[in-house]
Amino acid sequence: MGFFSRKEKLDEGLAKTRKGFFAGILDMMNAGSIDDSFYDDLEDQLILADAGADEADRLVTALRQRVRHEHIKNAAEALEALKSIIVEELRADGPMDLSGRPAVIMVIGVNGVGKTTSIAKLARLYKSQGKSVLLAAGDTFRAAAAEQLTIWAGRVGVPVVRHGEGADPAAVVFDAVQSAAAKGIDLVICDTAGRLHNKKNLMAELAKISRAVGKACPAASVETLLVLDAITGQNAISQAQEFIDAAGATGVVLTKLDGTAKGGAAISVKEKLGLPVRFVGVGEGMDDLMPFDAGAFVDALFLRET
Repeated sequence: MGFFSRKEKLDEGLAKTRKGFFAGILDMMNAGSIDDSFYDDLEDQLILADAGADEADRLVTALRQRVRHEHIKNAAEALEALKSIIVEELRADGPMDLSGRPAVIMVIGVNGVGKTTSIAKLARLYKSQGKSVLLAAGDTFRAAAAEQLTIWAGRVGVPVVRHGEGADPAAVVFDAVQSAAAKGIDLVICDTAGRLHNKKNLMAELAKISRAVGKACPAASVETLLVLDAITGQNAISQAQEFIDAAGATGVVLTKLDGTAKGGAAISVKEKLGLPVRFVGVGEGMDDLMPFDAGAFVDALFLRET
C-alpha cells in the first residue's frame, strides 16, 4: 500500500471520530483568545471523544504549561501545541522486536474484538514485506476457531499449524515455532483463546504458551499484541488489564476505528496500559490494518473537512 493510499484510508477511517468531537475542537480554533473557558471546553470535548477524564485533564494541564512556556497567544496555536503533545504521548519508545529466528507474535484479547481477522491481516502485511509467515491455531477452546483461522490462512496464502479442538494450545504453538525454525520461516503469528473458565486458567495458559516458544526455539523473539475494539472505547481499556497481567503484552492492535466516534480512546491507551499502539484497523478490507504512526494518526484526527 502506497503512502498516499494509506493516508487516505486513515483519514477516512477516522471520519466518525473527527466529525464527532474533533469538529468541536476545530471550531474552537476560531475562538481567538485563550482563557479558562477555552480549557474547560477543550477538556469536555476530549472526554466526549472517549479519551478518558484523567487523560483529558492531563492533556489540558500539559497544554496550559506549554502555552505559558512558549507564550502562545491564540487558540489556533494552542491547538497545534495540543497536537504535538498528543503525538509525543502516542509515539512508541522503539520498534517491535522481530529479530528472532523465527520472530513470534502472540495475539491476545477477548472474543469478538477482531482477533482472528487481525491475525490474517498481519500475515498479509508481513507477507507483502517479503517475510515468510506461519500461523498457529492456538485457540483450541472456542469451537471452530482453528477452522476459521485455516480459512483465513488459505486466503492470505500462508501455512497454518493446528491440532484438534480441545488440544493443548502450548503444544500447538510449540509445534508451529519448531516447524518455522526448521524451515527457516521468518515469522509465526499465534492465535490464543479469547476466554477460559476463569482468570487463573487464562493466566496459566498464556504463561505456558510463552514458555513453549522458548522451549521450541531459544533463538525466537516474542512480541505479544493485545487486540482492543475501539467501538467499546474506555470499556475495552479497562477490560484489557487481565490479559496484560496474564501474558505480559508488549503492544496494542486497535480495531474498528472506522466504526466509532470514540477514536479518542487511542490517546489514553499508552498512558493507561503502558503499551504502545502498534497497529490500527480502519476498515474491513485485508489492507485496512496498518502500522500505527502517531503523527499521521493525530493529523487525521485534526484534519479539516473541505
